[in-house]
Amino acid sequence: MTARVSLTPPRTLLNRIGSWYSRRMYGQVLDPGLAMGHNRRVLLSYVKLERSVAKWNALEPGLKHLAVMTAAARIKCSWCMDFGRWEAGELGLPLDKISKVPRWRDHPDAFTELECLVMAYAEAMTETEPAVTDELAAALRGPLGEAAFVELTLMISLENFRSRTNSAFGLTSQGFSDTCAVR
Repeated sequence: MTARVSLTPPRTLLNRIGSWYSRRMYGQVLDPGLAMGHNRRVLLSYVKLERSVAKWNALEPGLKHLAVMTAAARIKCSWCMDFGRWEAGELGLPLDKISKVPRWRDHPDAFTELECLVMAYAEAMTETEPAVTDELAAALRGPLGEAAFVELTLMISLENFRSRTNSAFGLTSQGFSDTCAVR
């Protein structure tokens, strides 16, 4: 599939700075940034959002990553799955476990009870008509606490935004997972 939006945005100062920063942080320019580079305000707002979200710390990073990967897998965003595998490696998460996320229910021994609840919640939130139940929310609020539960909910919402945007743009794997043990 080819991208539905050009990945060669205007060579503005903002886009040149964004490309430099992306190469420095990730080794290459991220396709979503190139796509958003066609609209300065969108790109600036998105970068500001992502930088703010990166500072959230009420939820344990491993749980946060499982939630994000589960939402991306449910939407079938190959770009997000590819980048998520790479990011898991950067976070020091076990890549064999991360590779099981798309079919986590088939691997019950690979995940803790809390991790399974987090992934079930991510799937329920990602349904076209959200399927979150009071029981599922209560089962997570207990062990996580209110602050981490709120963060979890917003992280899943953000990944839905990312994955649905990237899928609509026609973005596919950019080769990030080629640098880690997950294929």
